[in-house]
Amino acid sequence: MRVHLVDGTYELFRQHFGSAARHSDSHPMAAAAGVVTSTLALIDDGATHVAVASDHTIESFRNDLYHGYKDGEGMDPAILDQIPVMEDALEAAGFTVWRMVSHEADDALAAAAAVAAADERVDQVLIVTPDKDLGQCVVGDRVVQFDRRKREIIDEAGVVAKFGVGPASIPDYLGLVGDSADGFPGLPGWGAKSASLVLAKYGHIEDIPASAGQWDVPGLRGAAKLSATLQAQLDDALLFRKIATVDVDLDVGSVDDWEWHGPSPELAALGEQIGAPGLIDHANDVASR
Repeated sequence: MRVHLVDGTYELFRQHFGSAARHSDSHPMAAAAGVVTSTLALIDDGATHVAVASDHTIESFRNDLYHGYKDGEGMDPAILDQIPVMEDALEAAGFTVWRMVSHEADDALAAAAAVAAADERVDQVLIVTPDKDLGQCVVGDRVVQFDRRKREIIDEAGVVAKFGVGPASIPDYLGLVGDSADGFPGLPGWGAKSASLVLAKYGHIEDIPASAGQWDVPGLRGAAKLSATLQAQLDDALLFRKIATVDVDLDVGSVDDWEWHGPSPELAALGEQIGAPGLIDHANDVASR
């Protein structure tokens, strides 16, 4: 079997700025309806075990680690208002939903990917999001990312091709270059090229020699300055890496819990609420195939 683990928050953004945005007269909850429809499409394409993680609250334990971490400030209320509606509708459609409060959707997806990868019955785990943070969870071609917009599978070779480092070094990479979407800056002067070159050689931040004179990184420019910055701001780099590291110590159940068995009757009323009265019929039709 293949297991599909969906980033519901990303899917909500994708729907909001995609099909819902193209229609000025769309229902205020059109993006939430779109997420349910697109998740049902996975079933229609042959998926059997599907679970969705969402950021029920935007803040998480990471806000306690770093004051600049994303907190939802400036986020479009039209998206925020749809998060709980999307969660309710997905559950009514028969999907397992992890509503994350103290942690983030990424953490639930990572924890579930680890559970599924350890299950011998599972042939492949697809983490349905292009989010670079989840690149750290990729394992060969057994645990992969699936970018639905591009219809692209990102396996371990794909992570290396994109970032210049393997999955295990992704948190270190983000610790050095930062992540503007998540609100932490990385270290001054450290860019994608320098971080990938150095980490391709040394793997992790703490394994980078303290002196630039000890570095053996062909093609790297400005090693002395990069080294001085790293030594002066090492604590920051390690903090940013910690922030970028997913927490897999979460209870997400077992693979059997995520098997889809069809919608519940509650989907009819929720479909009306989100401007998709035909959603229950569509879900039942998918279940009957």
